[in-house]
This record gives sequence, C-alpha cells and structure tokens, in this order.
Amino acid sequence: MEPVEPVADFDALFRRAFVAEVAKKSGLLWILYAGTWHPVWHVWHGDAVCVVAGGDEQPLPGISGEREVVLDLRAKSTRAQVAKVRADVEVISPDHPDWDDITAALAADRLNLFEADEAAARWARECVVVRLRPTDLLASPGGGLGDSDQRERPLESPARTVRARPFSLHRQRRAPRLSEPTDS
Repeated sequence: MEPVEPVADFDALFRRAFVAEVAKKSGLLWILYAGTWHPVWHVWHGDAVCVVAGGDEQPLPGISGEREVVLDLRAKSTRAQVAKVRADVEVISPDHPDWDDITAALAADRLNLFEADEAAARWARECVVVRLRPTDLLASPGGGLGDSDQRERPLESPARTVRARPFSLHRQRRAPRLSEPTDS
C-alpha cells in the first residue's frame, strides 16, 4: 500500500463536504438577503445549491441582483440549525452550459410539479434559476450556532379567519372535564 499524501487544507475540505452533505439532506433551507429570511426548496447540484425563483414557484424578490447571500441549513428531521453558510449568487440563464443539467435536477426533485415536461421552458420564460455556491462556513455545531430560536414575526397578510369551526356532520366527542365547576 502506497503512502497517502497529506491534504494541504484538510479543514477546508472537511467544511466543504459537511456543507454538501447537510444541503443534500435538507428539504428546505432559508436564504437571508436584503435583511429578510426566505424559506426555499432547493437541490444540491455539483458544488452548489440551485433554486428556482419567481413565477409560480417561490418568491425571492431581487435575488438576481444580489452578489452574496447567507444560507441557513437545517436538519430535515428536527429542523434544528446545522450550519450557516455565506454563498455567492450566480444567475443561470437558458443559454448557460449548465442550464440543462441544473433544470433537470430541479425538475426531478420538485414535488407536485405541474407539467414536468414543460418545466424548463416555463422556468426560462417566467422564473430565474440561481446557483448559490458556498464560500464560507459561518457557523456549525462545533462553534458559532446560537441558542436563539430565530423566530420572526410573520409577514402581514389580508387572510383572516372569519368564523368559528366549520359545521361537522358527525357528532364530535367533547373532552372530559378534569374538575367539577366551583361555585363562586
């Protein structure tokens, strides 16, 4: 057996592999740019996260004008933050050499895709395909992840609940009382 040459920067190689593995296994990630967090579905392709934005897909207003974003990678099962990564933004146009490979990977991974055969053509007309290539690991379980839950107030929406529970055709069981009512 021949001796193996030591890797010059094992730490950088390990961080890159760690980010790739977490991104491949997460079904949803959060992108931070312009002061706002955006949840997105994605696919890991090659060495980057690929995302479709706009049209009927997912709203990422102004993503094509950004140079750099922060990715918040979370565990699929527990939704716990696993890593925070800085990434460069590259817009993939239909004439880009990687367009066919990236859109094929996105179409294969997209749940409930409407007219899968026409997805790439529709994305070329209505959407923007973005490749987010990780550059720096900002935080990981070994150091830098905070204890905050990072919850933010939901965006204002005109949607409101107007009535109480809907009518039920079948009788509903009531929860048993745990104590007798007291007279005041």
